[in-house]
Parts: sequence; structure tokens; C-alpha cells
Amino acid sequence: MASVGIITFLHNENYGSSLQAYALQKTVAGLGFDCTHLNYCPDRGEKIRNLLQSGNSLKLIADGLRKRSVHAGQQGARDKREAIDAFYRKHMKLTPPCRNGKELRAAGAGMDILLCGSDQIWNPAWLNPAYFLTFAPKGQRKIAYAPSLGIQTLPNPRKIRMIRKWTEGFEAISVREEEGAKILRQMTGTQAEVMPDPVCLLSREEWRAVAEPVAEEPFLLCYFIGENAAYWERVREISRETGLPVRVAPVTAEAYRSGYELLSGMGPERFLGAVQSAALLCTDSFHGLVFATIFGVRTELLRRYREEDPESKNSRVDHFRRLMEKKSLPQLREEGRAWLARALEG
Repeated sequence: MASVGIITFLHNENYGSSLQAYALQKTVAGLGFDCTHLNYCPDRGEKIRNLLQSGNSLKLIADGLRKRSVHAGQQGARDKREAIDAFYRKHMKLTPPCRNGKELRAAGAGMDILLCGSDQIWNPAWLNPAYFLTFAPKGQRKIAYAPSLGIQTLPNPRKIRMIRKWTEGFEAISVREEEGAKILRQMTGTQAEVMPDPVCLLSREEWRAVAEPVAEEPFLLCYFIGENAAYWERVREISRETGLPVRVAPVTAEAYRSGYELLSGMGPERFLGAVQSAALLCTDSFHGLVFATIFGVRTELLRRYREEDPESKNSRVDHFRRLMEKKSLPQLREEGRAWLARALEG
């Protein structure tokens, strides 16, 4: 049985990231491969080296520190982190922690295939060469399944040169959005196929088997990644219009201060259950939208970014909505699984 090592975001305390990682490993294992995630959690030195090498904005670092300070003061946020780690231990195979490129190289050395994806691991705003498998020795098979670039305009020339170099040597590359395929082609000349996010590779029944329902009575679930006072104005309007009580899966400081009932400290299983149980989901989250679609839950999608913002990531939700106008979820699942099977079998 051939072995596959996957690298993606595992430790950003995000339900969508955790669940897409789970879905990709489960799918690859179901195709007959011995599959393990490379447990990449970079230490401070690795983060500093990457900041200097990749030319990422110091503003991103400051924003990350600010958000972590919010989480540090919330018991629910700490419980959430522990619940996500428990989910990994229960449902997935992970290597020991890899704190830097050297440890990644050692962890992946015995793997027949290295696979990067999905999520926004190729977003130029926070480039990290590790997610392009630059630690792999020459000759090791490399595949990319549906990484998202998350942008609609070209990054600066320095980042284009790095991405062009780092994508050399891949056997097969797919990306998650049409916009990303276009930009990758402009930067590197690579014609990547567009494949669905890994959470679409599992059926509604498979997700229901993981979900832990949180309530029987109808409620309005709020799940916001961004901070925007207008979100909460809209929540109040919807609650008045529908009469639904509001429950919040908190991420931001605004959410913790919202005054509504908090579903804090949930792990991925209970997050799935909350979405599945909701009468209506109000969200700005890509994965929130996708899971609501999988479970057939009505969704009020709020746009997190201004359309003119060069760092806008609205293309993710726009692409998914276009897909749903053309194809069914079973079609997407079959296309994604077939692409993975072909790529892995070589």
C-alpha cells in the first residue's frame, strides 16, 4: 500500500480548516492509500524565517497577534483548541509535531507521495514555502489537491517569481476556484484543473455520522470569521423577522460580546451538529456556506470583503455558488474523487 503525506492548515483553530483536512485524509485512505497528515506547527524561528523569505506583510502578523490575544482571554476559545486536537486524535493520523522545514523533511522522507491541499495554503498574502512541498527531496512525487489562492488580482512580482519556482516539479495540480486557475496560469503557465473543496468529497450521510446535534428547537446560528458591526444589525433584523432565537459560534471579540447565547468551546463534531440543527445559518464563512449546502440549511451569506479590495477573498463563495447552479454535490464528489485517484495512481 503506497503511503501519502498531506500538508495543510491544521492549527489555525478554524472549523473549516480542520474538517477539510479530515475529509481529504478520509477520501485518500478510502482510495486505498496509507494516509498521514504532516503535523506542521511552525515554531517562532520558522515563522520569522518565513516572514523574511516570503515578504509577507507585518500587518498580517499584527492582526494574528491581536486575534490570538482575544482568544487567550476566552475560556471557550481554549476549549475549542483542545476539542480540535481531540478530534484529530480520534479521527485522523498525524505525524509527531513538525516545527520547521528540517522536521518536515524527516517526517515526509518515507512517504511515497506528498500531497498539499486544500484551504488557502497558496494564498500569496501569507506565502509559506512548506505548503508548496519545498522540503521534499528531488524525485519525490508531489501533488496539489485544490489549494486556494483566495485572490482575484496578481500579487507583486517577487511573490510571482517564488510561486513560479515553488510549483515546479509537481506531477499534478488542481486548484479550488476558477479565479485561482486563471491567476496561476498567468503566473506560472500551469493549466490547473478546478476541483471542489475536500469537504465536498464526503456525502451528507458521512458528515451526519460525525455530527453531534446541539438542539431540537429551531434557532438562528451565527458564524462570522470577520468583524463587522453590520453583521449584527442584520442578525437582529432576521431574528425579528423570523422569531428565531440566536445562537453564536464565536470567533471574534464582537461575537463574544454579542449578548446572544454562545456555543463556545465546540469541537468540529458539535460545529457540524450546530449547522445541521440550525433553521437558518447567518455567516461570512466559505466553509459555513458549504456545510449549510450539504445539510440543506437555509443560509444568509454576508460578504466579508469589499469588492474593490485587492485582498478580497469573495471569489471563493462566488465560485461555489456558480458551481451549485451548474452541478449537484454528488457530481462534485465524483469529479474530485476521480481526479485524486488518477493523480495518486500516477
